[in-house]
Amino acid sequence: MRRREFIALLGGAAAAWPRALRAQQTDRMRRVGVLMSTAVDDPQDASRHAAFAQGLQELGWTIGSNLRIDYRWGASSPDNARKYASELLAFAPDMMLASGTVAVAAIKQTSPTIPVVFVNVIDPISLGFVESLARPGGNVTGFLLFEYATSGKLVELLKQIAPGVTRAAILSEIGTASASGQLGAIQSAASQFGVEIRLVGVRDAREIERGITDFARGSNSGLIVVGGTQVREHRELIIGLAARHRLPTAYYNRLFVEAGGLISYGPDTIDPFRRAANYVDRILKGRDPADLPVQAPTKYELVINRKATRALGIEIPATVLARADEVIE
Repeated sequence: MRRREFIALLGGAAAAWPRALRAQQTDRMRRVGVLMSTAVDDPQDASRHAAFAQGLQELGWTIGSNLRIDYRWGASSPDNARKYASELLAFAPDMMLASGTVAVAAIKQTSPTIPVVFVNVIDPISLGFVESLARPGGNVTGFLLFEYATSGKLVELLKQIAPGVTRAAILSEIGTASASGQLGAIQSAASQFGVEIRLVGVRDAREIERGITDFARGSNSGLIVVGGTQVREHRELIIGLAARHRLPTAYYNRLFVEAGGLISYGPDTIDPFRRAANYVDRILKGRDPADLPVQAPTKYELVINRKATRALGIEIPATVLARADEVIE
């Protein structure tokens, strides 16, 4: 073989090596661990996981062919989350998807270096998960649950459906960083609409029942329920107390309205799983989480329960009905 032909052949082989390596990385079975902060019977999780799988499939990943996904549920317990994070990490996944603050914290404690994409986390900066939203700076990135400013919309919504409300109890996990951010937005909106605010803690069922019952003794009263683990776990109690005391209530999540609550305005918590598939795809193909900015929600939804409005004798304004994404009959 002449020297010129040999060099050409060698150059062609060298150029083919990276392509072959990339093909092997894409074609081999990859593994993703998914740790949920919710319970295994959470009514929205099936839709979340379906959205995640669909997003991955659209990007060329087929579960059981070139991708395996392992799921575990922490049920809002830090101890459970750490236990199941260890189980998932024992499978040697390429990366992790974490839903909720408890899940992210458990993974970081168990394996500080594995790439993590989170969904439905409120304040990843104050929690120490990322350095900034634009430049996460480490091995963690993902999708916010909501932006604090949107919490003020709950006050506006409450006044629109119940104009006579002049005082509102805010059900919140008092003392947490996320609660402080939400309350700031609510207090600002409340001053604009002439609504007096009172905080009600949600550490356990007894505190919730006592707080709502005491507050309901006053007139022109309503409730605003903001995000938090305890609020979500005690949603049936909260909905029942609001109905018993005939309190117009605005919730942060449609889950409450589907269970009989009056009205909700908040982010679509399923859409981030579909969007997370894009980040998972990019990281599996070699992107660094540090270079993928944390993203805010793009979809918010207004949901109304007609049965609850009739029980309270509330006539929802046509302007509010026209904006509703769903009206549950």
